[in-house]
Amino acid sequence: MTTTAVSAPVAKPGAGMTVAIFPTCANDVMFPETPIATVKLLERMGCKVVFPKAQTCCGQIFTNTGYYDEAMGSVKNFLKAFESYDYIVGPSGSCVGSVRHQHEMLARRDAGDRIGDRVAAVTSRTYDISEFLVDVLGTTDVGAYFPHRVTFHPSCHSIRIAHVGDKPQQLLRAVRGIDLIDLPDATTCCGMGGTFSLKNPDVSVSMAGDKARNVASTRAEYLCAGDNLCLLNISGVLNRTKAGIKPIHLAEILAQTEGDE
Repeated sequence: MTTTAVSAPVAKPGAGMTVAIFPTCANDVMFPETPIATVKLLERMGCKVVFPKAQTCCGQIFTNTGYYDEAMGSVKNFLKAFESYDYIVGPSGSCVGSVRHQHEMLARRDAGDRIGDRVAAVTSRTYDISEFLVDVLGTTDVGAYFPHRVTFHPSCHSIRIAHVGDKPQQLLRAVRGIDLIDLPDATTCCGMGGTFSLKNPDVSVSMAGDKARNVASTRAEYLCAGDNLCLLNISGVLNRTKAGIKPIHLAEILAQTEGDE
């Protein structure tokens, strides 16, 4: 009798993990396709994704502007929403960087070590989506398929505050079908910078113009980044110059599979 070998199911690196998604207020209100893609991606990796409804803003705008007392409401609310979870994952290096870089400082200033220690424990479990995939799940190949010419902008907050390094690029290089083009002067700021673009609009537009020209020089179809507000700032110039380059968040590329094309 002839028997046919049956392949063992492929193990999912996130199997058994419960992940609390931190979509960020900007994504939730302006770019909902990004948190939707993040959930799709995490579930494909085997994770159970939950959305703590008590969450609101990370408070970065208050903190960056010096309103520390006002920012504490967001810090306390983040603690309340996420303290019971082992993994908190967000599709924004900027907001994740704010949580990890600012929340503990604010908590210790406002309420001392008792609350500060609790906040520090929660922020240490907060990850940008690229960090979570590479450092926690231990994978760069998430089964993505995106047959397009793409260039990547590493946002200032993601590399200088959240310190995600080249993890987004590692993930992009493993995407099937992609043509990933290096962006000239990639690590220069796009001019968004949170409230910087509001307080210094002329400088911000000039910086975004420099970035947009570098993006256009790659002849990419898509400009990818891990922060949608940076994409918003750059794509504003690209749209006005009719460059024909579409913005897309990292999570949206990684969520794509061959059946989606």
